[in-house]
Amino acid sequence: MQKDLGNFRKSYEKSALTEDSVSENPMELFQKWFYEVEASESIDEPNAMTVSTLGLDGYPKSRVVLLKKYTYEGFIFYSNYTSEKGRAITKNPQVCLSFFWPTMERQIIIKGTAEKIAENLSDGYFESRPDGSKLGAIVSDQSRVISSRDVLEEKLAELEKYYEGKEIERPKYWGGYIVKPVSIEFWQGRSNRLHDRLRYTLQDDFDWKMERLAP
Repeated sequence: MQKDLGNFRKSYEKSALTEDSVSENPMELFQKWFYEVEASESIDEPNAMTVSTLGLDGYPKSRVVLLKKYTYEGFIFYSNYTSEKGRAITKNPQVCLSFFWPTMERQIIIKGTAEKIAENLSDGYFESRPDGSKLGAIVSDQSRVISSRDVLEEKLAELEKYYEGKEIERPKYWGGYIVKPVSIEFWQGRSNRLHDRLRYTLQDDFDWKMERLAP
């Protein structure tokens, strides 16, 4: 079986990315781009991002999760700490995040170090979730092999009955990570494949160094 995809081509013409048009702090440029893609209403989940880790088996693995908050300090998402992703982060907290917004012809690639956020912050976010999502976090022994979907449905039914009229507390094995960036690259599609790539690298004095990369 084979399929030649060589004729799948697109010309990128929508925008440009120049040094004199951006902030010295990459988080401010991230916010600007995020606002623009959100305002365009052209992407269902603009906060969807790919998280790449180095697995315990030595292979890199990428999966899409939802960014839930960003600050000058970093990028926050939530997960089961005992999942394949969580165990990989425990062993090697160096991760990569990437955003791809095709309708804006933009990518952002972030390298950084992941660490757990404070428990009270995870508690606060967990409390804001709908009850179904709270129970889903408890039901799923994330990344583990299960015999069938019936296992999940039965466990959910049991928990719905158990927690009826009760507060659903955050399980200790579930919570947030913050990825503190050391490198953030912004990619803007341009014509003739001469794309704009600006990379910010964190320096020892905590200032950011900006460099243009060849496409």
